[in-house]
Amino acid sequence: MTTAVTHLWRLARWGRTLARHGALLGIERDGNAPPVVRRFARLMRFGANVPKIPTYGEAFVSIGPAAIKLGQALATRPDLVGEEAARDLLRLQDSLPPAPFAQIEKSLRESFDVPLDHLFQHIDPAPVGAASIAQVHKGVTADGRTVAIKVLRPGVEIDIASALETYEWAAAQVERMGGEAERLRPRVVIATFKRWTNNELNLRMEAAAASELAEGLSAETGFFIPAIDWSRTTRRVLTMDWVDGIKLTDLAALDRAGYDRKALAALLVKSFLRQAIAEGYFHADLHQGNLFAVPAEDGSARIAAIDFGIMGRINRIGRVYLAEIIYGLFTGNYRRVAEIHFEAGYVPAHHNLDEFATALRAVGEPIRGLPVKDISIANLLDGLFAITRSFEMSTQPHLLLLQKTMVMVEGVALALDPDVNMWEISEPFVREWMRDELGPEAKAADALVRNWRTLNDLPDVLRRLIRLVPVESPAPPLPPLPEVRVRERRPWGMMLLTLGLGLALGLGLAGVMG
Repeated sequence: MTTAVTHLWRLARWGRTLARHGALLGIERDGNAPPVVRRFARLMRFGANVPKIPTYGEAFVSIGPAAIKLGQALATRPDLVGEEAARDLLRLQDSLPPAPFAQIEKSLRESFDVPLDHLFQHIDPAPVGAASIAQVHKGVTADGRTVAIKVLRPGVEIDIASALETYEWAAAQVERMGGEAERLRPRVVIATFKRWTNNELNLRMEAAAASELAEGLSAETGFFIPAIDWSRTTRRVLTMDWVDGIKLTDLAALDRAGYDRKALAALLVKSFLRQAIAEGYFHADLHQGNLFAVPAEDGSARIAAIDFGIMGRINRIGRVYLAEIIYGLFTGNYRRVAEIHFEAGYVPAHHNLDEFATALRAVGEPIRGLPVKDISIANLLDGLFAITRSFEMSTQPHLLLLQKTMVMVEGVALALDPDVNMWEISEPFVREWMRDELGPEAKAADALVRNWRTLNDLPDVLRRLIRLVPVESPAPPLPPLPEVRVRERRPWGMMLLTLGLGLALGLGLAGVMG
């Protein structure tokens, strides 16, 4: 078990790196941060040449693979790291120099039970992408199909496991300090990050996520998920169909191909809403590097997504609340949005509902009806998280991940179409989904399902009741009692019994008095 001294040594080493990039200045200036944490931040920058403008992303890249993944997780928590840091971390590129192909080839050979040339005709030694956890090579299977082969970096599991231990230890110490640190729930942040990372370290889980998302989006013909090659997929290797498309970052190439960028932007927004609200399972890393435009049968473009290491999930109740919140912001019904927050338990019950509705209005009204290019996401987030602090709202990790992904999707859509309006695209979809899920037909269908389940459960319920309360039956007739002869008592027997009892009682009283 790792000792506290080891954890402190790691934190000091990482803190020094962060300080040299100016990444701890926000903690020093934040009056809500615990005093011990602020003193630690000041100590780490002692004697360092701190830049005027912090470079958060570079700092996390300098520390290593585990820190890069943590930086991506912290990008979902502007309330924890600040809006400036969160924006910079959103641009954090998950890229590192590639591992030598000899190591990758060795890992491939160890991952399969059959010789490598039985599975692949060719694997390009030059990777098409090298991230902190894995790198991707283009290959051709034995049956002639072009595929993408994702392989874990050698030794990455050990590096991340040791870092996770220290992250958990540090989060527990900070949360124990109480106050704002406890409300922000850093242990939940690290627990969420650990779950993401462990899933990314098991490429079978990523393959399963891609398969589940493809199944859920089967009705969305404009959004494409490459097929998984399960026979060439293991815990350390993921093989999927190669995506031959144009990255959404290459606007000039999209124009040369004749693709309608405005339609692509709308398709991206609607596809994400279908994932998050209709299916409750969404790709949570939809940055431009993971999205491609591929030709459709009618000559238009579809959007293909890759890299399914970070996924988000929302249950049906959460999706209903989310849809009502979005629709309330569309229509300006801030009181209903406030009621939803209270019903869901996001806001403690001792706060005033009307005051919370007014606070939401102060954030929502300035952005209603504006095109995205005229909306300051920084100001919006600043207003929202000021509300969470003022009304003691506990952090909801799934909603923060969703919010981070929405900001990401919005950025990609804005790059494709500077005049895109997220609200206009989203409102018809959300309204239709709410009608289908919350309308009279949906309520009647839900009642039928509930009643049918109740009828199916009824026999089992009755059997359990019978066991708990047994049914009474007539008692069987008693057998005839044997005849008992009573002997006649003699008077001197009764006298002796009375005398013995009296003597015993007298001796007992004498003992007590003594």
